[in-house]
Amino acid sequence: MASVSTGATAATPRRELLADPGYQAFAILRTAFAVAPILFGLDKFANLLVDWPAYLAPWIDDVVPGSAQAAMYAVGVIEIVAGVAVAVAPRFGAWLVAGWLAGIIVNLLTIPDYYDIALRDFGLLLAAVALARLAEHYHGKREH
Repeated sequence: MASVSTGATAATPRRELLADPGYQAFAILRTAFAVAPILFGLDKFANLLVDWPAYLAPWIDDVVPGSAQAAMYAVGVIEIVAGVAVAVAPRFGAWLVAGWLAGIIVNLLTIPDYYDIALRDFGLLLAAVALARLAEHYHGKREH
């Protein structure tokens, strides 16, 4: 007995995936953790949003060569790479972002009056871990 396939059956798994709340959460987090690090990384070169060197702990500024602004250029490159990694390979990129956020949190906890930002970044770290777990679950399923 021959089976007849239609275009509707091919689209059904994709529709089901897009209707899945877990996949929707994965797509939202993946988009956010791809776009935000790239934008913030680019801003490290322009300082339009904030004066980024002010967020570098003095002890780190003493350890890294060059000025605090030069360190922010390196940070910007790393953040751009992390955002691209999330976009291209979220199972790896999400863990990269989570690790990077852990480093930012340590930096912020050593600067008085930045504890609120460290707490916010801890929430972002948890979201990045959730993205990594969702990426593992949805790996191999249609992501576009």
